[in-house]
Amino acid sequence: MEAVGTAYQGTTVAQTYEGNRVFDVAVILDGDMRRDPSAVGSLMLTSSAGQRVRLDQLANVYEGSGRALIAHEGTRRLQTVTCDVNGRDLTSFVDEARAAVNSKVKFPEGTYAVFTGATEAREQAQHQILLYLLVAAAGILLLLAIVFRRFSHMMLVLANLPFALVGGVLAVFSTGGLMTIGSMVGFVTLFGITMRNSMMMISHFEHLVTHEGLIWNRDAAIQGASERLIPILMTAIVTALGLLPLAMGSGEPGREIEGPMAVVILGGLLTSTALNLLVLPTLALRFGHFSKSELVEE
Repeated sequence: MEAVGTAYQGTTVAQTYEGNRVFDVAVILDGDMRRDPSAVGSLMLTSSAGQRVRLDQLANVYEGSGRALIAHEGTRRLQTVTCDVNGRDLTSFVDEARAAVNSKVKFPEGTYAVFTGATEAREQAQHQILLYLLVAAAGILLLLAIVFRRFSHMMLVLANLPFALVGGVLAVFSTGGLMTIGSMVGFVTLFGITMRNSMMMISHFEHLVTHEGLIWNRDAAIQGASERLIPILMTAIVTALGLLPLAMGSGEPGREIEGPMAVVILGGLLTSTALNLLVLPTLALRFGHFSKSELVEE
């Protein structure tokens, strides 16, 4: 059995050195003979007494079905082909491979190809994230409608989402344009942070009108934005400082999720913070309805 294993699987017998690299030296049967099933029985063996005999003189050599060695899944025979993708997007590679196999490979009846692995797991995770995001978005809209009551004010809060989306998308493209699970988690987190900032701004405008007696005009909008400047900037700066180490080491092993997530959040915070302080007060001045009598009545 040791001789058969050496002939068809190889046995390491020595090592050779080339500079600081070490290579194993293995003994194995010639490739043409290993690929010929009929040549297995002619393998010459040497006994302890020095006799040389053929393998088929000591054992019955025959071809069998080998059912125990064939993988099965759901009572179907399974043949696995694996590959490692480097230097490109995994999803686009799988799409291209699937198209090539479907168009160029003709399978026998009852045989078909299934693409699984990291891509399938990623698609399932994306679907779950999108599902949870839709449920969370419905709950957020309901809470905003209860808190602000005015449709225009609720839309002003939501107007900050495109501000954050711009920065997040630019950050994704600047790092290769690949949308990963970490990037999707980053967008969800980013939308939560930026909506908090816009809620602080709109609720403060309402506070100025209802509690401090200001008349809603340009001066009131400027005062409200300036008073919210420090809290919003502090939120963005503290978050950015916490995520900066993760973003800088985005390509390192072990940071496949945290790295892209941090990059998206940082890019979105940059644009949403600036536009929240500059554009949102202008939109509120144009489309907001901050009247003390109406707000108190509501």
